[in-house]
Amino acid sequence: MILRSYERTIFKRYMLPQRGEGFIFVAAAFSFVAVTLGVAALVIVMSVMNGVRADLFDKIVGLNGHAVVQGFGGRLNDWRDVLKEAEATPEVVSATPLIEQPLLTTFSGRVEGILLRGMTVEDIRRNDVLGGKVLQGNLRSLTPGSGNVAIGSELARNLGATVGSNITIINPAGRSTPFGTVPREISYRVSAVFEIGVYDFDKLYVVMPMEDAQLLLLIGDTVGMIEVKTADPDRVGEILQPLAEKVAAQAVVSDWRQMNSSLFEALAIERVAMFVILSLIILVASFNIVSSLIMLVRAKMRDIAILRTMGATRNSVMRVFIAIGLSIGVAGTAMGLLIGFGLLSIRQNVVRSMEWITGQPLWDPSIRFLTELPSKPDPFEIIGISVMVILFSFIATLYPAFKAANTDPVQVLRYE
Repeated sequence: MILRSYERTIFKRYMLPQRGEGFIFVAAAFSFVAVTLGVAALVIVMSVMNGVRADLFDKIVGLNGHAVVQGFGGRLNDWRDVLKEAEATPEVVSATPLIEQPLLTTFSGRVEGILLRGMTVEDIRRNDVLGGKVLQGNLRSLTPGSGNVAIGSELARNLGATVGSNITIINPAGRSTPFGTVPREISYRVSAVFEIGVYDFDKLYVVMPMEDAQLLLLIGDTVGMIEVKTADPDRVGEILQPLAEKVAAQAVVSDWRQMNSSLFEALAIERVAMFVILSLIILVASFNIVSSLIMLVRAKMRDIAILRTMGATRNSVMRVFIAIGLSIGVAGTAMGLLIGFGLLSIRQNVVRSMEWITGQPLWDPSIRFLTELPSKPDPFEIIGISVMVILFSFIATLYPAFKAANTDPVQVLRYE
């Protein structure tokens, strides 16, 4: 807002507390603090919510693809034909055969449930999610017939296994004998320990070459599913519709939204709810701006009347008080953004400090899915929050500014 020179002089005088006006200054300070806290809270919470969704999406979809073509009964016999069909589908970036089977593993007397994941050697080596954080060993040691496997960090911790340990994987559906089914037990050497960053994956996954998985499960030359990645994850259903029609007789196509619908819907609902709740802080700050301006107008009635008799227009008076209210909103927004981004940059240290103070785990990976608190500020969202706060501050100034502009000099100065 552009002010004339004399309006700027009045603005500066009214922004600084005069004798006997300390209470008005305190009210304005509370308004500033409320705006600052509201903006900081919105920036932090929305950035963390965006980070959680983006991190989960990148790791879940990065490991499992945008969709899977899963055979009826959990087996795809003619998987090579289905693989060719998937690769020939327009806008399909890659298609990879995959085996997933829940089994058991033992080591040093400890037993843990696992999710065996059989992948082609090429896919193991080029998968960014698996290779992004290998804590020990090397994924390149996973070759068919080598007897090597890679396990998640939480599974390694629960078993007490490290690189070089020999774990035993048990397939309950083993060979049939006259005395019943004998479980199949095979020992494998741990050649790598990885951390995906999603607790459930790190606790369950055992990765091995697909040929070794087929041998362990005694399924011959079959796979469980075809993992598919598309050019646009948001249009995955539309892109894979032709493929779903072609393989309808032997398989079903499920995309990432269907497989993780409850999780991502819950995140979306929580994100909206948190935005609405935290926006109430901004609304309360706006009411504080209204109250502080009303008190300022009441305190400056005589000054306003004198200004009006000296030729100041109603618009000039309105501009001065609108500028005062907007300055509180803009300054609070700027400070809130600085505090918000500052806390986001040290968020892990803040979480650890709060855990040390309270003695309670505030970010338990077994509950929160992710091992670390993520953050992903959205520039458009930050701009939207700033505009909303400044708009609320502007609206809050209208009534006090209108009352100040309509001050009747005759009534105020009658007995002066």
